[in-house]
Amino acid sequence: MRNTPFVLNGVQVQPGQRCSIDLSVGRLYTHSEITMPVYVVNGKKPGKRLFLSAAIHGDEINGVEMIRRILALPSLKQLQGTLIAVPVVNVHGFINTSRYLPDRRDLNRSFPGSAQGSLTARLANLFMNEVVKNATHGIDLHTAAIHRNNLPQVRGDLDNPQVAELADAFGIPVLLSSNGPDGALRRVATEAGVPTILYEAGEALRFDEFSIRAGVKGIVGVLRRLGMLPARAQKRQRVVTPFIAHSSTWVRAPESGIIRSLAPLGARVRKGETLGIIADPFGEKERIVSAPTDGVIIGCSDLPLVNEGDALFHIARFEKPADVAAVVEALQGEQTLPGVLPDEPTL
Repeated sequence: MRNTPFVLNGVQVQPGQRCSIDLSVGRLYTHSEITMPVYVVNGKKPGKRLFLSAAIHGDEINGVEMIRRILALPSLKQLQGTLIAVPVVNVHGFINTSRYLPDRRDLNRSFPGSAQGSLTARLANLFMNEVVKNATHGIDLHTAAIHRNNLPQVRGDLDNPQVAELADAFGIPVLLSSNGPDGALRRVATEAGVPTILYEAGEALRFDEFSIRAGVKGIVGVLRRLGMLPARAQKRQRVVTPFIAHSSTWVRAPESGIIRSLAPLGARVRKGETLGIIADPFGEKERIVSAPTDGVIIGCSDLPLVNEGDALFHIARFEKPADVAAVVEALQGEQTLPGVLPDEPTL
């Protein structure tokens, strides 16, 4: 059976064709037009329609590189269904290396948006109508906020079987069961009938090669699970067992100072264990930062200069934290992640 033409913003993409489409998001005050680039790959045969989105926060750029690598996959010639790739959703923030839009609103707290609302609300509304509503599934790509680093992890409403299936297919050992805050894309899209997961990895304004390769491999895994790409030939390969965390907590700075972090990203920690030491510049006064619970560190601050109340360590709670830490360590040692892209140079 032959696929049907895919229509976006009035542009028809025929079966077997690829096309770049620009969605207008208004003009700057210089009267220069701003557009959101969308790349559509429409397979020859019908199938699922998956959207990939990155840079919803304009300074989170790992996903931009992931999408570039996905679009370079030779296997997309065998695609069934439609891939809708949006490497830069928040164009304004991306240009200004900023998390936010010019109106200082957070796009990932503004879905589904409004055609008559603020600039951020209008952009959210455009993305929902033109991209999300044309898809059957979604993957939203993020990093930690500026001066923070995240262990590769997938978040979503894992009580939803379709979302759980996407998360499992992604193949990342750390899964965080979370609907997401009000206005978050993954929450609003899933509630609208388009099951969506969020992949978090790395830090803002930096390319992290391991996080990118793990993300590309995860996206390919989802494409295969959805039947959009052929299943991989059966070979001996290590299967990553996912571990689901149903709760997590941030450890905050008890006072201001300079922190010496002792617990790395991905480490297993026990309640009461020392995570770091905060001191003044002279070392005359020191304050120990302790783990409030057992778990695994899935996020941390990269900035040694801290103010009282700053978020320092993000600890997820698992039933078997030791097993999680072991799998994470093994995955971190697998820097090449073979079989994702042939001869892809490291960054």
